[in-house]
Amino acid sequence: MPAAQQLISHEPATGAELWRGAHGNVDEVVARARLAWPGWAAQSLANRIELVRRFANEVRKDQEAFAELIARETGKPMWEARTEVEAVIAKVEISVRAFAERTGQRKLDSALQGTAALRHKPHGVMAVLGPYNFPAHLPNGHMIPALIAGNAVILKPSEKTPAVGEKLVQLFNRCGIPEGVVQLLIGGPDEGKAIVAHPDINGVLFTGSAQVGIAINRKLATDPGKIVALEMGGNNPIVVWDTPKVADAAALIVQSAFTTAGQRCTAARRLILNSRMYDEVIAETKRLADRIIVGAPFDEPAPFMGPVIDNRVADQLTESFVYLLSNGGRAIKHMRRPDDSLPFVSPAIIDTTAMKERPDVELFGPLLQVIRVDDFDEAIAEANATRFGLSASLIGGTPQQYNRFWANVRAGIVNWNRPTNGASSAAPFGGVGYSGNHRPAAFYAADYCAYPVTSTEMEQPRASVGVGFKDA
Repeated sequence: MPAAQQLISHEPATGAELWRGAHGNVDEVVARARLAWPGWAAQSLANRIELVRRFANEVRKDQEAFAELIARETGKPMWEARTEVEAVIAKVEISVRAFAERTGQRKLDSALQGTAALRHKPHGVMAVLGPYNFPAHLPNGHMIPALIAGNAVILKPSEKTPAVGEKLVQLFNRCGIPEGVVQLLIGGPDEGKAIVAHPDINGVLFTGSAQVGIAINRKLATDPGKIVALEMGGNNPIVVWDTPKVADAAALIVQSAFTTAGQRCTAARRLILNSRMYDEVIAETKRLADRIIVGAPFDEPAPFMGPVIDNRVADQLTESFVYLLSNGGRAIKHMRRPDDSLPFVSPAIIDTTAMKERPDVELFGPLLQVIRVDDFDEAIAEANATRFGLSASLIGGTPQQYNRFWANVRAGIVNWNRPTNGASSAAPFGGVGYSGNHRPAAFYAADYCAYPVTSTEMEQPRASVGVGFKDA
C-alpha cells in the first residue's frame, strides 16, 4: 500500500516506526454503527453495564502491555503511562455511578391518578475525537458513558497516537460488545472533518485544541440536532500569594507546569506572583526545575517528563520561547533542545511581565510564563486576562482571599493550595470561553450522552372537557 494511503506513527523518544495502517472509510464505519445501534440501545441497562465491566477486566489482563504501548507512542514515562491505564479501568465504576445520579429514572407528580416519569434516551451514533496526550484515558472518558447510555461509538484517535486508539477499541471488542457498536476510524484531519459533518452522526465528543474545537462548533452551528461536547484546553494561571511554605509552592508550580512535559490541558501556563515573594519563589522553582530528569519512557532512574509528541511541536515551542524573549521576556530558565532529531526539550521559565502584549495562546509544552503583580486585585485581573477558562489555582493567601479568587476567576476548575492539573474523574471536568462549550466531561459526561424524555401515562384513556361546549 502506498505510504500516502497509510498513517504511520513513530515513537517520540527514539524516532522508530511504531505502527502503520490504512485510513478508514467514514461512510462504511458510520453505516455499520447505524445498523448496530438499535440492538445495543434495546439491551437492558444492566446488560450494558455488565459488558463495560468486562471491558475493565480485559484492560486489567493487558494492563502492563497497554501501558508500554502508551509510553512508546506518547513518550511519557512508564510510571505515568501506568496511571493512565489505571484511570481507564476506574472510569467504568465512576461512569456507572454518574449515570445513576445524573440520568436515572424519576417519578413525577401527575393528575388523575396517572403516572408521570422522567427517563433518558441515547442520542444514537457518537463520534469521539481523541487527543494525543492521554490517548486512552480521555477518549475512554467519553466512550464509557456513551456506551452505558446506549449509544454506538466511533473513535477517531489522534493521527499521532493511532496504535493506542486501535488497542483501546480491540479491548472493547474483546469484552463482548458488538463490533459495530464500538469502532475505530483511522485517519487525519480529512477523516475528522468528514465524520463531524456526516448526516448519520448524532453527536460529536471532542478533546483537543481550541482551533479545531471552534472549527467543529462553527461547522455544526446550523445543525442543532447534533450534541456537541468540546474540551479545548487552557492558558491556565497559577497565582502564588503570601505563604511561608516556599518549597511546597515551588513543588506545586513545577507539578502544574511540567508534568506530562506540559502536555496537559490543565497545565499551568502563567505563574502570577506576588512581588514581595518573587525572588524566593523564583529561586526555589528554578532550583527544582533544574533537577527535573528529562528522558525516555523506560530510562533508569525514571524521568519526571519525557519528550513532547513530535519534532514539529518541539520546533513550535522553541520558536515560541524565542518570540517571548524577543518581545520583552526575560529568561529565567532557557528552553534547551539537546538533539534536533528528537523532540526532547527542557522545561523553560520566562518572565513576561514587561511584555506589552502577551500572546493569549495555549503553548502546549513545558513553557511557563511569569508575571509579577503588586496586589491581589491585580493578580485576579491577570488570571482573567485570557479567552480560556479551564483551570486556575491559588497557592497561599487567606481563606477570604481564596473566596474572592474562587468567586471572581473565570474557570471550570478552581483550586487552593493544589496544582492546576490532576482533576478528579469523580467530579465534572470542563471550562468556559475557549476551553469548552458548557458540556463538562468526567462525572458530568452522562449529561451529554443521553437526553431527558418526560412522559405522562395512563393504562386507559381518561379525559373530560367541561368548559366551552354546548349541552348535549
